[in-house]
Amino acid sequence: MGKTFLACALGHSACRAGHRVRCVAVTKLLQALHQSRADNSFERELRSWLAPDLLLLDDFGLRKLAAQQSSDFYDVLLERHRRAATIITSNRAVDEWVALFDDPILANSTLDRFAHRAHQIVMEGPSLRTASAPSPPKGKRRTSESAASRG
Repeated sequence: MGKTFLACALGHSACRAGHRVRCVAVTKLLQALHQSRADNSFERELRSWLAPDLLLLDDFGLRKLAAQQSSDFYDVLLERHRRAATIITSNRAVDEWVALFDDPILANSTLDRFAHRAHQIVMEGPSLRTASAPSPPKGKRRTSESAASRG
């Protein structure tokens, strides 16, 4: 569908306009925050995610968030609220996001702040990866089993 492509295009446009942009998969963001707790650099790490004018968070909702991840994600969005722009891409509808958090109250608070001034773009259709995949050689059909083994 091009969710990541669109988010990156917006980020590229922001860069060209002189804004600081940072793009990361949500799992990498949460991993970095988790690791920073081990060496007591959490506050510095958190500030690094708050600094960009635009933060692109890709693939939110692939997995349910653990308690600490829910809290960390809340902290990032809370601190960026009204200060800087944030783009989140997801394969899930926004009404499914509450179930991804460990605590529904924390989820509602997070989403209330994020959605308050948000513009939602809903994209439907086949994956761009599928559409741009190379065609199998003539006379050979790709089976779902062989396609799955390619990753």
